[in-house]
Amino acid sequence: MSRRPAAPPPAGTLPSAEGATPALAQWFAAKAAHPDALVFFRMGDFFELFFEDAVTAGAALGLAVSHRGEHQGRPVPMAGVPAHAQENYLARLIRQGFRVAICDQRETPEQARARKAPTLRREVVRLVTPGTVTEEALLEGGRSAWLLALAPVGGEWGAAWADLTTGAFACEALPEAELPALLARLDPAEVVLPEELPEDPAESVPLAALPGRPSRAVPPRDPAGLLAGFFGTAGLDGFGRFSPAECAAAALAVDYIRRTQGEAAPRLRPPEPQGGRGTLRMDAATRRSLEILRSEHGETRHCLLAAVDRGLTAAGCRELAARLAAPLTEAAAIAARHDAVAALLAAPALRAALRGRLRGAPDMARALARLALDRFAPRDLAALREGLGRAEAMAAALEAGRPLPALLEAAGAALRPAGSPRAELERALAADLPARLEDGNLIAPGYDGELDALKRLRDDTRGAIAALQMELAQAWGVAALKIRHHQQFGFLAEMPAAAGERLLREPPGGLEGTPRAPVHRQTMANAHRFTCPALAELDRRLAAAGEQAARREAMVVRHLRGLCLAAARPIDEAAAALAEIDLQAGAAELAAEGGWCRPEMVERPDFVVRQGRHPVVEAALARAHGPAFVPNDADLSPGRRLCLLTGPNMAGKSTFLRQNALMVVLAQAGLFVPAEAARLGLVDRLFSRVGAADDIAGGRSTFMVEMTETAAILNQATPRSLVVLDEVGRGTATWDGLAIAWSVLEALHDRIRARAIFATHFHELTALEPRLPELQLATMRVREHRGAVVFQHLVGPGAAEKSWGLHVARLAGVPREVVARAQAVLGALEERARGLDPLAGELPLFRPPPARPAQPDMEDRHILSTLDALDPDRLTPREALEALYRLKSLRDQNDVNKTHDGAVAAAQCGITSVE
Repeated sequence: MSRRPAAPPPAGTLPSAEGATPALAQWFAAKAAHPDALVFFRMGDFFELFFEDAVTAGAALGLAVSHRGEHQGRPVPMAGVPAHAQENYLARLIRQGFRVAICDQRETPEQARARKAPTLRREVVRLVTPGTVTEEALLEGGRSAWLLALAPVGGEWGAAWADLTTGAFACEALPEAELPALLARLDPAEVVLPEELPEDPAESVPLAALPGRPSRAVPPRDPAGLLAGFFGTAGLDGFGRFSPAECAAAALAVDYIRRTQGEAAPRLRPPEPQGGRGTLRMDAATRRSLEILRSEHGETRHCLLAAVDRGLTAAGCRELAARLAAPLTEAAAIAARHDAVAALLAAPALRAALRGRLRGAPDMARALARLALDRFAPRDLAALREGLGRAEAMAAALEAGRPLPALLEAAGAALRPAGSPRAELERALAADLPARLEDGNLIAPGYDGELDALKRLRDDTRGAIAALQMELAQAWGVAALKIRHHQQFGFLAEMPAAAGERLLREPPGGLEGTPRAPVHRQTMANAHRFTCPALAELDRRLAAAGEQAARREAMVVRHLRGLCLAAARPIDEAAAALAEIDLQAGAAELAAEGGWCRPEMVERPDFVVRQGRHPVVEAALARAHGPAFVPNDADLSPGRRLCLLTGPNMAGKSTFLRQNALMVVLAQAGLFVPAEAARLGLVDRLFSRVGAADDIAGGRSTFMVEMTETAAILNQATPRSLVVLDEVGRGTATWDGLAIAWSVLEALHDRIRARAIFATHFHELTALEPRLPELQLATMRVREHRGAVVFQHLVGPGAAEKSWGLHVARLAGVPREVVARAQAVLGALEERARGLDPLAGELPLFRPPPARPAQPDMEDRHILSTLDALDPDRLTPREALEALYRLKSLRDQNDVNKTHDGAVAAAQCGITSVE
């Protein structure tokens, strides 16, 4: 009676390794070393997952989980993916936030048998994490894959960010309060923290802003020594001055990268200290509000980057994203970028030639990174061959377009790297390359004579077989002899049964002891099979030729890889130059097609924009074939630097606020701006508080989020900052909100003195204009036409008459009866508030009690009684006209009497004239 297997272990539990088979013991060792990762365990042509890993990966990838074999009397859950398709599965796991340890075979079956081992040797060769992936299938072409390491040292935080796919590496020391802004700027793929920090981000305020679950690593004991050893230098002085916090974070990042890459040697540039120096400061709320790299919904389509990107390469898109995320604050550097855009805008032929070469250009930086890690494919060598060829052609085009601005001159010089392997790659690589190195045939004929000979021997199987078949047919006297390949016996000579029996009875003379002596192998119903030493030698020779050709080709490929790595630094500079030219040519193309202008950048706190437009909204309208965007002017120059903007909902206040903030981002990133003209004073910090959102996970209401963001502005803004605020105080009671908006407006005007646009529905704030000399009033123009409201989306001087909220409610589909009831309630409220003055004197929130209505005098009562006696339904037109004249006559007489009484009273008080 067979024993029934026990139930599989519960999900989330892992049995001990006791009693495991040799192969499973290797899996347990790999899992113990990487408990927080899924282990891809190589077994033949598959990567297998066991126990809880199989269940987890099965759910994430949609794999069937089977049970094969037993461990400690229980079936082993198991799932697998084909080794040749592992990248696709890894990409899906990494995007879901998993980490994967690759446990690969480190020897062949023959080597394992030679050392009499019970199983193949397997080791974890690599830990795949979101911040350390380099495979093309696992990356977004236009997005940097930043790995961010954070380390607290001496009251401040060290931050180091590296992109393993391009070699970029920078660091910075910053106060704790600025960590969220750095996270929003970089949008890192992975964050690494020291192990000693608390696991729960809620216990550490800055860590609460981290995206996802951070990775943990042991901090190096000697950060400076580790960095010097990694870069092969005696110290770090040659790279710049690093604070202890910067050094600690950079060492943490380098050590983590080394540990995840196994034996591979990652290629990183020396770290750049103070990586955030000279850049426009924007906090996380501002970046989210302005939708610079992503929309508020997390999409990449409806954002500033998507609207302005006219680049043709992935590297150019990454560089543009980096510049929009960190605009400059130094006038000279900004002017250099504007000069490059202006030069290419003025030279359409040169711009077209450059963009023609850029279209379809490969990503050399990432190909070079995969070569450095020895994790490359034939297409990576082809990427360098093609990219370097395009770079040389672009360098020639730039030379023909001289004189050029300094930025383009420097890029042109870098396009011809010293020691370029392009010519060698052109000669060496085949025209049609395989997908994988293991597939062979990536070296062109004629490059290596020895390889060609081995390939001829390997590939001329048919000719070698035909020649031997003819020789054996003649030597054995069997014209019908055919040489065929058998899976078990190799090459055999097959002939009809009659010919085979005759050969057995009468072997040909003179062949004994020779390579062509027949040896009977197999008898079938209609045929006989023979072999001979010559056939066995052919089989061995053809197999050996294939192996030798593969070994020789691998050696040639290693030679080509070495040539590329020897010129890695100049190739990297050429790749950066390609990205620079792509960015500048794309910016010029954008300016040409959209009528964008070069902004005049000045040190004074000016801000004058003529006919400015919102680039994202304008692009969306163009895609939808909608109406043209309505441009507007803005002037926040000294003397009018604070704009109080009123107007109804849906009229375009938020769009106007954002478009002026985006003017600063675009201009200081080095791009032109969507306007007829612009003069902008350099901005050190940009703040945008537009839109409303709560923070449920953080336990913060919408109003609390609003107040937190407002507090950041009031505490950090300077006279060189630009602030755009939308409806401050709307999330609480009316009087509380009005009081907060009032005080914030005064603080911006009197204390901070920043350039600012302050949009509000508190129309009472317009009464502050006489008291705040640099406050200007502006409103969104609205026109009523046949009972409907038309939003003109124009900004003009003055204040709005009302908010038109009921009209917007009607447009949104609020039921008619609800809108009608709201209209009645609004009328009653307005009637109650008529005559009130909430902003009188210095106590704005205390309204004076309403005056009692005056009692009508005798003349007034006479007029009212005359009016009550009239019956409008019975009056003829003539009678109605006569009644109107009579009432007017009574009123005029009443006014004359009152004027006489007032003059008498004034004379009695000593007042001789009244103005």
